[in-house]
This record gives sequence, structure tokens and C-alpha cells, in this order.
Amino acid sequence: QVQLVESGGGLVQAGGSLRLSCAASGRTSSSYAMGWFRHAPGNEREVVAAINWSGGITYYTDSVKGRFTISRDRAKNTMYLQMNSLKPEDTAVYYCAASNYAGIQSNRTSYDYWGQGTQVTVSS
Repeated sequence: QVQLVESGGGLVQAGGSLRLSCAASGRTSSSYAMGWFRHAPGNEREVVAAINWSGGITYYTDSVKGRFTISRDRAKNTMYLQMNSLKPEDTAVYYCAASNYAGIQSNRTSYDYWGQGTQVTVSS
């Protein structure tokens, strides 16, 4: 089992930045892929970014390319999402997730563990 706790959400003006963190505990000695998802009202939960077990391979959905950066610190069992140039359409609850697979996963159904979510609100 892996437990995930997100932090770093909040209210920011358009054009601003936030950094989300996801601290993992439990079976952290295993190699597992991780990802960030978001869920806005009226939309399905969508992948924002994903990273493989080593941190060497990353994936971004088109709408955040060039603005968001996913990374992980395996020594600290923590994953990050640096979000720059934020837009009102980035407003959502952001969730971190971990997969029992080591390779990068961009499909929501490939993830086995989820955090409780953190709200990100971008005002115009």
C-alpha cells in the first residue's frame, strides 16, 4: 500500500505560479510511476502530467506543455508539480496518484493509489 498526501494548492491570480507536492508513505521502497490529475466541475478527471519510476521520463497533456513541470525526489519520496503562467482554466482539484507499474502511465485506470486532492483556483 502507498499513502499519498498533496499540499501546495491555493488561490492565485492568472499568470502566477504554484508548486504542488505529493508525499508518499508506506510501500515506498518499490518502484512505481506517479502522476498528477485534475478534476474541474462538469469535466472528467484528466491526466495533467506523469513521470516514470526513475524520473527520467515525463508526459504532459497538451494544455500544460511549456507551463508545468513534473519531478520527483526518490530520496524524499515526494513528487512535485511546478505550475507557471497559470490560467483560469487550470482551476480544479488536483490529485496525485501512484501506479503499481514502473513505466510511465498516462491512463487514469493504470493508477492504484490516490491522494485526497488539493484545490487550485486561478482568478482572472
